[in-house]
Amino acid sequence: MANRSSNRIMVPEARSALDKFKLEVANELGITNYDQIDKGNLTSRENGYVGGNMVRKMVETYQRNISNK
Repeated sequence: MANRSSNRIMVPEARSALDKFKLEVANELGITNYDQIDKGNLTSRENGYVGGNMVRKMVETYQRNISNK
């Protein structure tokens, strides 16, 4: 099956930072070696926790930044 992901990085230069951030969040959630794990072997819930926590942290950082202006 072809990769039909609709998740596109809007700023390609941010790819490595986002990958690093993803690994940090996964590690915080107790999922070690996330970059080497076959994501198909993880549950949807586990994969969703990683993405959801990334978004939560990004929104929190943005809110902190705009509240300090």
